[in-house]
Amino acid sequence: MVGNRQSHKTVRIMNGVVLWSDAADRKAVIWCEDHGDLAFYRQPEGGAAVALDVGDWVQFDLTIERSLRCARNPRLMGSGAFTGLADRLTANVPEPARARRGGAEIVPFHTVRDRRRRAG
Repeated sequence: MVGNRQSHKTVRIMNGVVLWSDAADRKAVIWCEDHGDLAFYRQPEGGAAVALDVGDWVQFDLTIERSLRCARNPRLMGSGAFTGLADRLTANVPEPARARRGGAEIVPFHTVRDRRRRAG
């Protein structure tokens, strides 16, 4: 830490697709080209406004902060280039693996782990 600023390390330049965004909270969740963990974006206080919408193709600086992948300095590469991707990804999850809670779909991690064990 330097002063009140948290230090973060830029790991690499990454491309990804916005799977979820909230314009009011200035947040987004991005599926990364390396198919690793999702990256989370939060517009910094006083930072330049960046409108990210679901389906946008973006390039960003990937950083790791407290074991969390974060997107910094997002740059729009294609507006709405992958509209519907989030729906297509969740459509491929087998029905028994889905757990319903309110309006959200939750996929338990143990199901993915069990599937990998059977395959490997």
